[in-house]
Amino acid sequence: MFQPVPNEADTAAESRLRAWLQAAAAGDRSAFEQLYRHCQPRLSRFVLRSCGRPDLAEEVVNDTLWIVWRTAGNFRGESRVSTWIHGIAYRCMLKALRDGVTAQEINASAVSDAELAMAEPAFNEAADRELRDWVARGLAALPVEQRVTLELAYYLGETCEDIARIMNCATGTVKARMFHARVRLRNVLPELGGDIPPASGTEGPIR
Repeated sequence: MFQPVPNEADTAAESRLRAWLQAAAAGDRSAFEQLYRHCQPRLSRFVLRSCGRPDLAEEVVNDTLWIVWRTAGNFRGESRVSTWIHGIAYRCMLKALRDGVTAQEINASAVSDAELAMAEPAFNEAADRELRDWVARGLAALPVEQRVTLELAYYLGETCEDIARIMNCATGTVKARMFHARVRLRNVLPELGGDIPPASGTEGPIR
């Protein structure tokens, strides 16, 4: 997997996040508000794309940022601030799913076009809508762990090591999930696009 090289903008953004988090740990509500405004849109995209439930996504994001406010002083700088926050969001999402949402309900196709448009960065809608819908349906066919792994890697730019921290698993597990997810997507996306369905037994084991 391609490992992104931090540029000056990334470094500056991380410095701002750390400064806001440190100030929030000291009780600075204004600094936390800045952190909230910066993180909330990205967190909303991550959770919404991962679980496909706008109502659940809002709850998870609010719970996540409330925990960030209460535990800001626990951050030790061993990862990026965004990685730490995504780890909290992932655990909050799993708890919400365990508490009241069945696996069959967790799919990106349950989200309306209007809600996805509000959660996504700006695109050329006419050119990209069909492609995004096609890919979203493919992602919806994946188990939650695989879908979240791809979201973190390809939409949020997290490294395998950071994904392992977020999902509390081994780096090798992250790589295995990415491999099996890509195998499954190669098989289900042509079918979703109206092409010939994949032959039985070609998907490989799904973990």
